[in-house]
Amino acid sequence: MAVEKDIVMIYFEGKPMSYARIEEILPDSKPDWYHVKLMLLLIPLQVVTWILRDIYLNGDEFTMNGKKMRLERITCPEAFKTPDLPESIEEKSEKKSAKVISFSDLKKDQNKE
Repeated sequence: MAVEKDIVMIYFEGKPMSYARIEEILPDSKPDWYHVKLMLLLIPLQVVTWILRDIYLNGDEFTMNGKKMRLERITCPEAFKTPDLPESIEEKSEKKSAKVISFSDLKKDQNKE
């Protein structure tokens, strides 16, 4: 199920229409229905709130004004994921033989002068 901060593709009549980020999901007074606040990633940005059932957040098709709609959660493809980063700054500096400068130590030294 798509959750807050997820990116979704909005399909309109079976064709991709736009990307959106789910900003907020709040329960409706009816069981299994939610107020879903979406930030449409368009120029300019637009914010809409749709009242959707929980199954629609899982990708099931629904209609708006008689038009078929669907939300599909987007995940980052493996090819674009960043490689594992070093465990710490010290480990990275050891590999490159670089010196790590502590800003807090620099500030202490300046205050002494």
